[in-house]
Amino acid sequence: MTEDITKKKYMNFKEIAAYSLGLFGFQAIVGLLNSYQAEFDGSILGANVSVVAILILVAKIVSAVADPVVGNLVDRSKSKHGKFKSMILYSIAPLLIFTAVVFVKVPFEGFGLYAWIFITYLIWSIAMTMGDVPSQGIASVLTPNPTERTNVVSISNTFKQVGFSACVVIVPIVCLIIPNGSQVFGFDKEVGDTPMIASEYFWVAVLTAVLGCVLFALIPMLNKERVTTDNAEKTTARDMLNALKNNKPFMLVIISYFLGFGRQMAMGIQVQAATVILGSQNLVAVLGIVTAVGSMISMALCPLLIKKLNERNAYILLSVYGFAASIFSFIVGHFWFSNPKNIVLTVLFYASLFLIGLQFGAVTLMPMIMTADTVDYYEYETGKRMEGACYSILTLTIKVCLALGTAVGLIFVQVSGYYDSLASGSFSNSTKDTIFFAYTALPGILALLSIFPMLKYDIIGEKKEKIAAALAQRRK
Repeated sequence: MTEDITKKKYMNFKEIAAYSLGLFGFQAIVGLLNSYQAEFDGSILGANVSVVAILILVAKIVSAVADPVVGNLVDRSKSKHGKFKSMILYSIAPLLIFTAVVFVKVPFEGFGLYAWIFITYLIWSIAMTMGDVPSQGIASVLTPNPTERTNVVSISNTFKQVGFSACVVIVPIVCLIIPNGSQVFGFDKEVGDTPMIASEYFWVAVLTAVLGCVLFALIPMLNKERVTTDNAEKTTARDMLNALKNNKPFMLVIISYFLGFGRQMAMGIQVQAATVILGSQNLVAVLGIVTAVGSMISMALCPLLIKKLNERNAYILLSVYGFAASIFSFIVGHFWFSNPKNIVLTVLFYASLFLIGLQFGAVTLMPMIMTADTVDYYEYETGKRMEGACYSILTLTIKVCLALGTAVGLIFVQVSGYYDSLASGSFSNSTKDTIFFAYTALPGILALLSIFPMLKYDIIGEKKEKIAAALAQRRK
């Protein structure tokens, strides 16, 4: 039985492509908000980015209530379209609309401005949750074959990572298309393309929202939910807490992710880092592409690492490596800032950013694979399958860590003197070091801390195969 379940292929190329492109589109929207919202609020709306950072964090925590609600609705759903696919369809319209609304230039000041920022971002966060929980959770039901699932998650999360960084390419293209000196729907267009102006932000948001939602719709249109159960009873908050408490492997995954929240920091301040280090917001594509290439290679190699080492050891290896690569990059950057014309230091600087990217399979791919495995484990132990609950907790964790990483990063940006020097375009080495520390070294230190819970994770090897075989027999 073990041999049958681990060798049979259930998904065809069209389904894998649809799931991968869907995650690409969804993450393109998430990456845009994560990278550019704070900069828009600070440079266009005139908000204090430290306050914005706190508002983003609070909005994420408040919207966290939606995660278990969505997870509960998913677990209870009896939709003929599939419990995950139906929720994805409901999320598309609000996600599209509020992605654009967040980047509207409003005439508010003071309390009114901060209330607008908070409310619009909170609504967007809830819409994002409606798509995020089921799009991640559906991975556990696309195929009963755990080996095939690992490969599909690896492929799709490579697209997901590329999508998360897509804004660094979309933004410069839109900025080149929009002509100087024009007005677009009331947005004043000033001469010059650095820093970005209101119309550029708005049309980037519109283009990303439309493209992202069209691709996201491919998931419910073309994928099948193959692993089904008769469990559709109401799942209470206490049930979810018990599922977390009684599912020790899943709890270890969540704790590890929280400890490594700093790995989310780099994307949150990537625009500011590009402005300080490379001299232009539009050169954020350089930082994003160099790191993204390393990240894609990392995720492509993850199935091989898992096969050779298992999930736990692969995660630990990538985290230790990430710490070493991040510290190396910070040291190289420190010397390069003082001598940017040195060819050797320049090559080492960009090479170090590529090397940092090689760790990101650990934070973007492994938690998805491990959570799917712990869902199987919980069903094996209790007979109750709670994909919605587990993935709502995971997506909640991801969002809170992303907001926390962004908030901490933006505080480093504010303390560094970034906005005091932005108008002149001249930044001191002290400002560069402070921002680059938040961009590289601190995430590496926290990545190292994240390995300790993983030392006790044991849904690997023969135990994982035994669970898959037993569940296949029950369903048969």
